[in-house]
Amino acid sequence: MSFSPKEALPPIPKVVQRLGWVSLFQDAAGDMVYPLLAPLLRSMGAGGAALGALEAVSEGVSAVIKWRSGAWADRGDRKRLVVIGYAIAALARPIIGFAVAPWQVIALRSTDRVGKGVRSAPRDAMLASAVDPRHRARAFGFHKMMDNAGAVLGPLMAFSLAQFLSWTPRDIIKFSIVPGVLAVAMLVFGVKDTAAPSKTGANSSIADKSSIDTGAKRYLAALFVFTLGASADSFLLLQLSKLGLATALIPIAWLSLNGVKALTNIPGGRVSDRFGHKRTLVVAWTLYAAVYALFPWMTSWVSAWALMLVYGMYYGLSEGGEKALVVELVPADQRGRALGAMHALVGVATVIANIGFGLLFDLSARTAFWASATFAMLGAVMLAVTVPVTARRDA
Repeated sequence: MSFSPKEALPPIPKVVQRLGWVSLFQDAAGDMVYPLLAPLLRSMGAGGAALGALEAVSEGVSAVIKWRSGAWADRGDRKRLVVIGYAIAALARPIIGFAVAPWQVIALRSTDRVGKGVRSAPRDAMLASAVDPRHRARAFGFHKMMDNAGAVLGPLMAFSLAQFLSWTPRDIIKFSIVPGVLAVAMLVFGVKDTAAPSKTGANSSIADKSSIDTGAKRYLAALFVFTLGASADSFLLLQLSKLGLATALIPIAWLSLNGVKALTNIPGGRVSDRFGHKRTLVVAWTLYAAVYALFPWMTSWVSAWALMLVYGMYYGLSEGGEKALVVELVPADQRGRALGAMHALVGVATVIANIGFGLLFDLSARTAFWASATFAMLGAVMLAVTVPVTARRDA
């Protein structure tokens, strides 16, 4: 155990809190738009393959940027990178409301994800530096809670605008610029990187291209395999739609999923800190595999929605521990690079997962869900068998 059950928990550091609020506004903007992408594509005559292409291309672009942004974070101004990343997303996303063809939606969504690629590793490195190592998963869990709370607020705003003001999906997408700009403003004026890395020369260990430790390699390999089964959650919404869920209720379904995530992020982080990040991740990934194996058996949107809420607990158990574990497996001066590698490999695997799932989904939804369950379970086995339990990095 990382701490005694009687030990008083320290307050969440201010940097973590404020970055959490930034993510809340940014995700409110993003999740006003995200649940509407599938219906928007369907209105253009596109189906599962187009949705898979959208997720695959956007995640692929993001993955390339993430690979480099981690190294940039170790060398220079992390906050500047985070600001650039959030600003790109805040400005590109609303333009989707003007798109008239699927390829335009894909291009604009990809630009949005460029922003995510730039900001993810530097932001996570800032979070890791700001918190006591014994409570890293809790801190990451807090950040994801705020992230997911924004993902609740966004669909709720979209639903309210549609129901009470009769706004169209395109109107709602355009309006997403408001919370996006608020996120950037809060970041610029309210967040200070209290432990920014020093700039380093070409001969520094950060500039070294040597590979990371074996334990980290094994973890990233297991995470890659698991993510081959982790297709976009938008496919769950598409399945609910196929089972008869009204389009007006899709944002509410998305809201409910993110509500479960938000409610379980901090408890899940505490569980991970106390009982071990590896052990908790094995449980979380196994839960994911079980849910995807059961999803094709759901014959009504009510039962599928209920199972989707169970699935939300996977996020609570995993999101804090996934990042905390990779931080423990590398030296502090390579933290950004390791986090960037993690984000990038997840992005590449997500490209493959979304292309494969999209093509299979159009042929047989059952086959698509079962293929995802198989990869998820294989990743859980690899994590359990090949990744060592490591001492906590206190630096």
